Amino acid sequence: MTDERLIDRLQRGAFGYFCGAFNPVNGLVADTSRAGSPCSIAVVGFCLASYPVAVERGWIGRRDAVQRALATLRFFHESDQSGAAGATGHKGFYYHFLDIDSGTRTWRSELSTIDTALFIAGALLVARYFTHDTQDERELRFLADALYLRVDWQWACADEPTIRQGWKPECGFLHYGWDGYDEGILLYVLAAGSPTHPIDSDKYAAWTATYQWENLYGEEFLYAGPLFVHLFSHAWIDFRGIRDRFMREKRSDYFENTRRAIAVQREYAWRNPQGFDGYDRDCWGLTACDGPEEGRPELANHLGRLYGYAARGVPYGPDDGTLSAWLALCCLPFDPGVALSATHALLHRYPQTLRTERFASAFNPSLADDDGAPWVSAGAFGLDQGLVVMMVENHRTGLIWNLMRDCEYLRNGLKNAGFGGGWLE
Repeated sequence: MTDERLIDRLQRGAFGYFCGAFNPVNGLVADTSRAGSPCSIAVVGFCLASYPVAVERGWIGRRDAVQRALATLRFFHESDQSGAAGATGHKGFYYHFLDIDSGTRTWRSELSTIDTALFIAGALLVARYFTHDTQDERELRFLADALYLRVDWQWACADEPTIRQGWKPECGFLHYGWDGYDEGILLYVLAAGSPTHPIDSDKYAAWTATYQWENLYGEEFLYAGPLFVHLFSHAWIDFRGIRDRFMREKRSDYFENTRRAIAVQREYAWRNPQGFDGYDRDCWGLTACDGPEEGRPELANHLGRLYGYAARGVPYGPDDGTLSAWLALCCLPFDPGVALSATHALLHRYPQTLRTERFASAFNPSLADDDGAPWVSAGAFGLDQGLVVMMVENHRTGLIWNLMRDCEYLRNGLKNAGFGGGWLE
């Protein structure tokens, strides 16, 4: 199979997740394909972002995509914003996990600032794509703007230097904020660009002041262990050539930083300090993912601790031999040769990780059965599939990046946060 056919097959397979996980009544999307899974508001954002890709590639009709997006945006626009324990959200933010049918809070989850940002980014993106002068597409654009404009980003700072990670009706704001380099860059940019409730520029400066610059395996870069951190915000924002104050001082940018983070992942897997099976320069991918758990009889002979669902990272861990095969595909915009080499190798060595044309969340070659097949996570995870759809398209056509470049709110947020250069000029 040629590279292009393989990429197309895997990208289309990833989009297929949203067809099966979508509730047509309210537009909510399941977090995973496992039975009883609640809705994740971040997955809803990735689902919305996948519609322009699907329309452009002929996987879904434009009218169908608009109706799906409208179902979602109408529900959130009319949702209970009282902040009660059984509500959907508060102050324009939404609880991390919602009941897939009722749309109310489940699992006593927090009002999540980052997951709300991912949802809002998806809403703004479809508004930039569906620009026809029809009643439905006008309504879609109105709803997306209304949802963004009512988010009270100032409130989410709770008079602290940085944005808080969440809030619960039982105890108020969580005791930790978005500190250290992480996927929160999209959150800060959207908050800085708001015409109604913008954060002060010193909030972004306070966040970057917590960054950790390191030299690992000869690569100088802004450190974050799990690779998803270096990818999530990049799904929406083209960081090539634009820099904030921190990156200007380092004579780098966030796009180049991700390329270096990928190189660190590969070098770590090659050195394989803990001696796990399968690790090499074509078999890597430590990130936040599902994983085998302690206490299962079939895993009793595994040496070392097992972490279950965890944010695995390099080189400081945690690491239990669990990798994510989908991650290489998401690295296509940064290093296509490396990404394709790893994708081919992983599919050849561990075909079990691809089920119904979609990658499982994770696999572990060190936990093989009697036939030599690795442990593989059950089902598929919406965040993984959405990231695959978006990053593959950014590699192929730049569609997502180009749409978001035209988003005035995003451009203003980047400028207010101190970004300049490149396409922002």
